[in-house]
Amino acid sequence: MSVAGATTVVGANDHYDSTLKPSEYPHDLKGKGKRRSEPTTSTAVDENILHSAGMVSPLSLPIPLHSNPSQEIETLEERPFFVRINPKDGVVGALKKLDQQLKDQGEAGLLSKKEPVTWIGEELIPGQVGLINHGGLPKLLLKPGRYPPMPLANWIAREYIGAKALSETVIEFQGLTIVQVSQNQAAVICDPQNKVFVIKNGGFAALSLVGAYTILAVVDQTHLSTVVKDRVTNAVLGWTQEVKMTRNTGRGGGDKEFVVALFLNIPANNCAILQKGNDLIVIPAGQHYVVDPSITLRGMFTFGENQLEMPTKDIFTRDQVPVQLTIYLKWQLTEPLKLTQHGYSTAYEALRDKTQSILTQVVSHLDYSAMIKQRQIGPDIMDDNTDSNAAFLDALRTRAMDELIEASTEYGIVLKDLAVIDRQFKGDIAATMDKLTTRALQAQVEAANVDRENSNLVKKEQGKLEVARVQAQTRKTEADAKAYTVVAGAKAEAEALKIAAEAQAEATKIAALAEADAIRSRGEADRNIKDDFAREMSSKRMEVRRVEAFGNRTVFVPTETSGNGGIGSSMAMGLGMAQGMGSKETTLFNNGELSVTIWDATQGPQDPDVNPPIPDQQYPPSHSITETPSYGL
Repeated sequence: MSVAGATTVVGANDHYDSTLKPSEYPHDLKGKGKRRSEPTTSTAVDENILHSAGMVSPLSLPIPLHSNPSQEIETLEERPFFVRINPKDGVVGALKKLDQQLKDQGEAGLLSKKEPVTWIGEELIPGQVGLINHGGLPKLLLKPGRYPPMPLANWIAREYIGAKALSETVIEFQGLTIVQVSQNQAAVICDPQNKVFVIKNGGFAALSLVGAYTILAVVDQTHLSTVVKDRVTNAVLGWTQEVKMTRNTGRGGGDKEFVVALFLNIPANNCAILQKGNDLIVIPAGQHYVVDPSITLRGMFTFGENQLEMPTKDIFTRDQVPVQLTIYLKWQLTEPLKLTQHGYSTAYEALRDKTQSILTQVVSHLDYSAMIKQRQIGPDIMDDNTDSNAAFLDALRTRAMDELIEASTEYGIVLKDLAVIDRQFKGDIAATMDKLTTRALQAQVEAANVDRENSNLVKKEQGKLEVARVQAQTRKTEADAKAYTVVAGAKAEAEALKIAAEAQAEATKIAALAEADAIRSRGEADRNIKDDFAREMSSKRMEVRRVEAFGNRTVFVPTETSGNGGIGSSMAMGLGMAQGMGSKETTLFNNGELSVTIWDATQGPQDPDVNPPIPDQQYPPSHSITETPSYGL
């Protein structure tokens, strides 16, 4: 058989091994396939060695255990005129080696003896190979330069076809085949004997004198064409791609296609199972291919957790009431080899059959009345022992769950969770119970609606009360703010008035003191005058000032009433009125006890601030004004 890519291969022995898990399986395998009691080893294809060498040979030949994989590469090189491309020498080195093999076998050489020139002819640049058809056989030009035509060079029975880049993946010309693929590519080739092999991360150069090498496909291993999904969970399990070969099957058969290679791309945490005869092989994640027609792909599996809701078929209770359950399952496949040996392609199929069988046994021992009391079972109520009539729960917990776990282990499945999320009763009893349940539900709905309306009314009134409380609080806060503003303004205004009054009083006091000091100073100066003439002149000046202060229309008369020589008050008032006749305003002034001043309309009123009245102490003691009070009219 032929399997490549870090896989475990069944050889000529009767044992098999699995690279699914690094640990060994703890118990014997049952069902189809080989039985084992001890872990065994078998031939393994080393992907790094084979791919770096660029060759993978068919493994159908008997190969002993622990054989050197490099021996498998040599089987390809045993083909005539077949040279592997060495990473060091490249394509040119392989072509030179192939040319030497042809000459050693007495065949015409592969490389042309023509030498290039620089001035005329077909141009060949570095990195290219020139192709010449020499009587049906290939000839190659490897040296860059110009190759002159006839008659400058011998081109008899020769035809220059063109040039090809040495880095091209495939070059086919007159029986010459050159193939070189990169790391993620794989070339599927059919040799002249219709033997199919695969080249990965390498290449070869070969010349077939009988038959031809056919390049069937160059596959991108990381982007295969067909996606494989779990048809139950719809999870992606991997990708595959088949390579087919068309051959003529003879008279009446015509051309037919045959699958000659299968490529697998298995993502991480997944695996695939291959089968050859009665042997099963588990291959891990990675890129793999199969070229042996006796090996088939059984399926792909994932090691991740899966969950699904599964409806069961109708199950009859002990009192013959049909019921359909909806089961929630959560599982993880750990040993897909066991599952495959039991004939199942998915873990769901195994769990479905076993779950149906176990639930049928459990429900057939339960009464309808016991099952109607509980609708579901799950992890949150697995330990609830408050319900004395929970026979349905107890049966599922103690019997169904335990039996399913035991059965799933036999299939290589770990059951993580089981829950009955719904059950539907059928038949006449179920219809009656549905009616009763509908009435009960309607009553519950009506009661719930009444409670909801009452609750809504209460909440509405509570909302209004809360709004009123907030509004009252807002008004109180606004009133407090306004009162505070008024009080603060009044306090500020009173404080301002107080400060202004104090300032005015202080200013008045200071002005009065200053005026008193001035008067005292002037009086002291007048008293200090000793000369009579000076005193007289001072008196005259005071007279002039008085007249200036009260106007030149003022008449000053004495007002004494204690003797016959004075003028009475009534007389003074008469004189003043006579003097001020025709005036607009009359003011009486007494620089003693009473004074009257009548202003002349032509003079206008005198400003007392500009011309203040002269105090008594400013007049000399001998003057009549100081001795006797008088009126000025």
